[in-house]
Amino acid sequence: MLEVHRTHRAKISNHSQVEDSLDLHGWSASKLWNVANYHSRQVWEDSGEIPDHDVLKDELKGHTKYKGLHSQSSQRVLEELAEAFNSWYGKRKSDSRANPPGYRKKNYYDSKGRRVHEEHPRSTVTWKQNGIRHDTKNNRVRLSKGANHKEHPRAWEYILVEYETRPGVTVENLQQVRAVYDRAKSQWELHLVCKDEIETSPVPGNETAGIDLGICNFAAVAYSTEEADLYPGNRLKQDGYYFPKEIAKCDDSGGETATRLHDKWSERRTHFFHSLAKHIVEKCIERGVGRINVGKLAGIREDESGESKNWGRHGNLDLHGWAFDRFTSILAYKAKVEGIEVVEVSERATSKTCCVCGMEDENQRVKRGLYVCEECDAAFNADVNGAENIRLDLNQSNSESVPSSGGDRSTGWLAQPGVYLHDLSSGFQPQEQVVDCKP
Repeated sequence: MLEVHRTHRAKISNHSQVEDSLDLHGWSASKLWNVANYHSRQVWEDSGEIPDHDVLKDELKGHTKYKGLHSQSSQRVLEELAEAFNSWYGKRKSDSRANPPGYRKKNYYDSKGRRVHEEHPRSTVTWKQNGIRHDTKNNRVRLSKGANHKEHPRAWEYILVEYETRPGVTVENLQQVRAVYDRAKSQWELHLVCKDEIETSPVPGNETAGIDLGICNFAAVAYSTEEADLYPGNRLKQDGYYFPKEIAKCDDSGGETATRLHDKWSERRTHFFHSLAKHIVEKCIERGVGRINVGKLAGIREDESGESKNWGRHGNLDLHGWAFDRFTSILAYKAKVEGIEVVEVSERATSKTCCVCGMEDENQRVKRGLYVCEECDAAFNADVNGAENIRLDLNQSNSESVPSSGGDRSTGWLAQPGVYLHDLSSGFQPQEQVVDCKP
């Protein structure tokens, strides 16, 4: 049995009755974010360090804005802010356009340029188990109010939300509830996170596949059946250029339009990762793969001294939007359900070593996409070469040579892998079947 967490989206049946209370908590989440953001910026200016979420919790737990939400809900806001600051910290040196997390508010000014008022957006509010009471029989959840909003008798110190899920969905073992404001529909909805146990399938076979993750080709996959597939990252790169430009056009980086664009960008990226992981796992099942080796990319953004690498203007944008760790997690989950093990292996020298003869020379990758070995006179796709070395686990021992697979290995499949492009409506399809479309 495999323990998993599933998220179910639910419509709020009694929206008119709970809207005001959810609005108050959504605004409170924004205000707490702003207070913590200001505090973090002050610490950064004074010390050059960013406070982590534990420090923020200790510093702000007595603040009046912290009491606008249930304690665990406030903690989640501070965790999200700390994650955002850490993300900015990693990007700031190599990407001149990287900015620290913004404030969640929109200012309004009069004809003389004087600020007349400010408006806070309705931020997502997360309730963890201590703030939830679930009535499974009647499809209702009681969400604890923040201390600042407990103005009624004790029986009303919670928000009683009735919900509807799509047909066939049973909400059990509820672990977390997120109230998310849909700006397009101008209403709230619930995201219900449930713990579930599912049976895993038997291992499909004893073969091994190797995956090399990259920017131009997001994934190159090599199979022991002497087959290989490429999955270009064109869709991710197009979105990576399109959405930041559109967000930059917005007057307010924390406003509704910018937030909607951020959400859409995130949804498309998540859809790409899930579609890719599903397609690879299906291919592995067909080929009897029981183990997938994935290149371990920890530290890819830093050089040997720990400083951020500069890959050029466009390269930095691609690299820092390259969520390889998130994709690997999604792949591992989907593979485990099918009885396939995912193992991260070292990528050291896999891109500059010939997978046919074992010759190592960093100059053999003569240009993007082409690998030419002077030792055995072989020429093939560079990303597939890396994937095949990862499949063979080049660094599994102290040996400097590639483990031999035996036999006369043709380079045809290494030079001409199958290419799959992502289509928003139908997932990954062979290249000739995909008609590209703009975002």
